[in-house]
Amino acid sequence: MRIAGGVRAILTYADRLAARGHDVTLVVPAKSRPRAAWRNVTRAGPDWRPGFRPRLRWVARWRASALPDGDAVVATAWQSAAAAAGAPARCGARFYFVQHDESLYHGAPDAVDATYRLPLRKIVISTWLRDIMRERFGSDAEVLVTPVDPALFHPVPVTVTTPRPRVLMLEHEKAWKGVADGREAAARVKQRVSGLFLVGFGVKPPPEARPYDEFHLNPPQEKLAEVYSSCEIYLCPSWDEGLGMPPMEAMACGAALVTYDNGGCRDYARDGETALVARRRDVADLAAKLERLATDEALRARIARAGTRCVTTAFDWDRAVARMEALFR
Repeated sequence: MRIAGGVRAILTYADRLAARGHDVTLVVPAKSRPRAAWRNVTRAGPDWRPGFRPRLRWVARWRASALPDGDAVVATAWQSAAAAAGAPARCGARFYFVQHDESLYHGAPDAVDATYRLPLRKIVISTWLRDIMRERFGSDAEVLVTPVDPALFHPVPVTVTTPRPRVLMLEHEKAWKGVADGREAAARVKQRVSGLFLVGFGVKPPPEARPYDEFHLNPPQEKLAEVYSSCEIYLCPSWDEGLGMPPMEAMACGAALVTYDNGGCRDYARDGETALVARRRDVADLAAKLERLATDEALRARIARAGTRCVTTAFDWDRAVARMEALFR
């Protein structure tokens, strides 16, 4: 239960639905109930969301009999889908909140794909995922793009003394996050753009001693806007993303985006308009796009403005929660 990515979206929806007067229970599997079972979470809820309203139900494992009575039950990952699909009538209508094609990297492909064929009404976070559900599983899905939280992610003044442009990239241990591709692209551009300064951030330090010019280790949520705002460019080398929240957060803070065409980014990254988009897993193309933004200040500023406008106006938490509420009704 790390507060990151998809988990944060689940917790935010749960809390905002509770704020609208709904009785929301989060069912959490754990062998015991120690505080450590929720990293960065106190008994009162996430430290980044004071007064967390939903109740918790800890269970030893996923099973339909452990689900509370309700009007709707929502699977939030492939591991909980079978329990939701097998839920008794007392649990209400059955939904599946899909935040990635989890057969790619998160579980055995056959087992994950089987969950997408279950009789659950799907809510997906990108048009890319909707198309996968339609084309591969003959199942329709409602698209509900996860918004950026404007209270956390907005431009903030930051004093920078390093060379520019500063390029920010997420450090991650999973190969599909494309960290090696991103570092290689940045290294190629550095050979031609002497001022390029590579900044990294992540929950774990990088394995190499000095792959970045600057690194921010596990910055707290309230400090992320400062990290994003200190950089002119955000580099996203992920091979596949259900949506991709860090790029959207960086765009909300004023950074211009360079990204692979990773699927989920298509809802906010329009090549030449709100981002520069490289061919998937083509390091040369990624480096070329990065060099364009690094050397063309006018283009960089235009892309950044359009990107910020897109992610802060096209997607809104109040509208998203109202839409989810309407789907449940």
